[in-house]
Amino acid sequence: MRYMFLIYSQEKSGERSPEAIEALKNGHRAVMEDAAQKGVLVGLAGLKSTSTASTVRIKDGRPITLDGPFAETKEQLAGYYILECKDLDEALGWAARIPTSCKGGEGCIEVRPVADIPKPLP
Repeated sequence: MRYMFLIYSQEKSGERSPEAIEALKNGHRAVMEDAAQKGVLVGLAGLKSTSTASTVRIKDGRPITLDGPFAETKEQLAGYYILECKDLDEALGWAARIPTSCKGGEGCIEVRPVADIPKPLP
C-alpha cells in the first residue's frame, strides 16, 4: 500500500543556523537514499515557503485567488514523501526516521494511506 508522509514544520527563516539546516537536509537525504535503495520510494518533493503560496476559493461561482496559505497556523506543509509500505506499522517506522518528525516541537509527520482512484478512459 502506498502511504503519503505529509511533512509539517515551522518556517523559521533566519532562525536556524547553516549547520542546523545542513543537518536537516542530510537527514532527509539519508531517508530518501535508503527508501530508494530498498525500492519503496514512489515520490517526494519539498515545497517553497508559504509566502509563495496562493489559495483559490470559489465564491458565487467565481474563483477568488488569495495570497498565502489557507489558514494561519504555526506549522506549514513543507513537503511530502510517498512510499510503498507493506502496512501501517512499516509506514510509521519510516515516519519516525524523517528528521522533521516533532523533535523539539518543531514539526510533525502526518501518515495517510493513498487512495487508488481509477484513471479516466482516454
